[in-house]
Amino acid sequence: MKRYYQPEIETASREKILEIQNEKIVRQVRHVWDNVPYYRHLMEEKGVAPEDIRSVEDIHKLPFLSKADLREAYPYGLLGTDLKNCVRIQSTSGTTGRRVVAFYTQADIDLWEDCCARAIVAAGGTNEDVVQVCYGYGLFTGGPGLNGGSHKVGCLTLPMSSGNTERQIQFMMDLGSTILCCTPSYAAYIGESLAERGFKPEDNKLKAGIFGAEPWTEEMRREIEKSLGIRAYDIYGLTETSGPGVAFECEEQQGMHINEDHFYVEVIDPETGEVLPEGSRGELVFTSLDKEAFPLLRYRTRDICVLSRKPCSCGRTHIRMSKPMGRSDDMLIIRGVNVFPSQIETVLLNEGYTPNYQIMLDRERHNDTFDIYVEVSPDQFSDLMSQIQRMEKSLEAALRTMLGIGPKVHLVAPKTITRSEGKAVRVVDRRKLHD
Repeated sequence: MKRYYQPEIETASREKILEIQNEKIVRQVRHVWDNVPYYRHLMEEKGVAPEDIRSVEDIHKLPFLSKADLREAYPYGLLGTDLKNCVRIQSTSGTTGRRVVAFYTQADIDLWEDCCARAIVAAGGTNEDVVQVCYGYGLFTGGPGLNGGSHKVGCLTLPMSSGNTERQIQFMMDLGSTILCCTPSYAAYIGESLAERGFKPEDNKLKAGIFGAEPWTEEMRREIEKSLGIRAYDIYGLTETSGPGVAFECEEQQGMHINEDHFYVEVIDPETGEVLPEGSRGELVFTSLDKEAFPLLRYRTRDICVLSRKPCSCGRTHIRMSKPMGRSDDMLIIRGVNVFPSQIETVLLNEGYTPNYQIMLDRERHNDTFDIYVEVSPDQFSDLMSQIQRMEKSLEAALRTMLGIGPKVHLVAPKTITRSEGKAVRVVDRRKLHD
């Protein structure tokens, strides 16, 4: 027997989904026009008025929103309702000091938690399950989203947050966790840690894992499934559109179903902005159809993807997206955290270092390693190891404050980082080579 959290929506006909989307987009565009002067100005610049949007077929007429717009409008410029109606914010890590802050009304949170509940049920979750949430809580959307979704399904929820693996394992084994929610790299680490303590996969009660927030391969999925004795499901989301639950995998594990009653998706050519047909590889663009507090229209995610309407054996009718295949910008995802080289450059210059640096990413035991090599200027260069080490620790602390994640800093002598005649090679990412 197939299970759905909201079967009438998740298995709705294509005609019914379009009917819902068409009704919501007309209302949402009017809501944004009336309440978000920043976006209304973009529409006016493009010569578009609410009357021009009669269905989702007209969405292509609307202007795009980018992360640059979100930073420019920070903090309240894209707010779509009175602040008194908002009950929460969530936030990304900041680029050059400016974070993306997303606002939520109670209705927005209910919508988001419903999306996460759909993902949990698609992974086999019922009110008899024990869901261990090891995503970070606080400003990061992972913990709060899956926590709320778990409550909606009626599961016993363990709000563990990230880290403290000893305690994670104790609660997992003592309380009989059946569904694990965390980043795939942390799931792999938990599997290794269990094995090191002498546990076999059959010793735990886990049956499923819901993993996201960072890239992972099919090979990594199979290793996690083997080490924990589970089925591993992918989940996708962005703070800008709500958080995890925008899309999720079902038992077929062949792409993630996008919750089309809440999000309209397009794939565009990242260079021209042209909307591409289904099956084309391009950049994902999302429109939030019923968000009240932070209603983004045509938001460019920069994630490269392919969409498919091929019928799914699970019975869900919503369009599926592939795993993201890369980025159309220079953003890196390291241990689930969004990092831009521009952030690193800002810190280096503020701390008095040269802009000659190189980021080295690798993966050891399924965990990302993050090293930054920074050239010092001739007057900074010192043969005294203790002084160099103090400088490295100070720079690591400054970078951690900016990025929300701690790199290992290596200060190197002048002229030791290879120069390029073209664009500087700032990032060497070896993580793909091992998977």
